[in-house]
Amino acid sequence: MADLLVRGVDERLIKALEREAAAHGRSAEAEHLAIIEDALHRLENRQFIRLLMSMPDVGEDADFERIDDTGEAPVVFD
Repeated sequence: MADLLVRGVDERLIKALEREAAAHGRSAEAEHLAIIEDALHRLENRQFIRLLMSMPDVGEDADFERIDDTGEAPVVFD
């Protein structure tokens, strides 16, 4: 695992981070990691949402319903 060092952090942020860590019952280091993971997870979700929103509106859901689906793959080659 790699280490991450952040320099020049305002003392108010450090104290707030320590309070959050205590409130969640974990170390300051574990709190830092949880915050970073949460922020990156939210970023990934926003990118996925943007992708979905960029898809063109090509019809209604009913247009894509399967008709008489037997659950078997169709015979394509005889």
